[in-house]
Amino acid sequence: MDDAFTAGERFISKQARLLDRRLFATCFLGAPATGVVDALRGYQNSDGGFGHGLEPDKRCPASLPIDVEVAFHALVTAGASDETMVRRACDFLARTAADVGASGAVPPAFPVIEEFPRAAHWTEWTYEPGINPTAGLVGLLYQLGADHPWMAQATEYCWEKLESGQVLDGVHTFSEALIFLEHVPDRERADRCAAELASRLTEVPGLHLDPDAEGYGLSPLHFAPTAKSRWRELFTAGQIEAHLDKLAAKQQPDGGWTISWEPPSKASELEWRGIVTLDALRTLTSYGRLTAGR
Repeated sequence: MDDAFTAGERFISKQARLLDRRLFATCFLGAPATGVVDALRGYQNSDGGFGHGLEPDKRCPASLPIDVEVAFHALVTAGASDETMVRRACDFLARTAADVGASGAVPPAFPVIEEFPRAAHWTEWTYEPGINPTAGLVGLLYQLGADHPWMAQATEYCWEKLESGQVLDGVHTFSEALIFLEHVPDRERADRCAAELASRLTEVPGLHLDPDAEGYGLSPLHFAPTAKSRWRELFTAGQIEAHLDKLAAKQQPDGGWTISWEPPSKASELEWRGIVTLDALRTLTSYGRLTAGR
């Protein structure tokens, strides 16, 4: 087995939270995806939403849409689903959308996060309903094969915003839009929107096409995390290869990868490092830069 992969596996085994260890086992060791579902149950609240710092930048136990999205991502990564778990989460999203009155949209978070430690960037902007995270949530639900009344209302909201060009205000909004466009059933409409977005890549704030760009941002590998990713075509082969070089070079002596922002605690930092290390291993093995196996 590749020494770099072995070091990354060791880091996850030593430092990552249970959920990410379960995801590693499913992605690389052939473990059943039910382990990931079981780990997620501890983060789901009685209202159906997810909380308890599932997204580690805020240590809030209350249910938040951003934590629901992280749960859906974990299910997709593991190739798993749990109909009851997903339906309860959708019920929470539907109630949230009705409460905020934004035509089906939901915000990433609520003011309750102010009662708990949180990263500096989790402020008032996260209380505004929008494409981020609504489009990502709906796209992931389509990917999971879910069917819930909220999805139709949220889908119409996303189409309205996408077709009016309101997705270039930041790289995370752009990312959420692409999740939606990859999985929404109306493929002709989605391909038309995707082509328009592709023509405006250089306008997206925080999209680091240059691997040596400084400051916080997302690289092409965020949008094309595997060699078969739908959005790999948005970037040149040279851009992908340069970012793979950069990613491989960022592995630390302890085997893990680091983050480029300030989390609210040491525990949060280690949780994030487990997440990004698993992501790095998945990406580098998919593109043939690392070899996994025992």
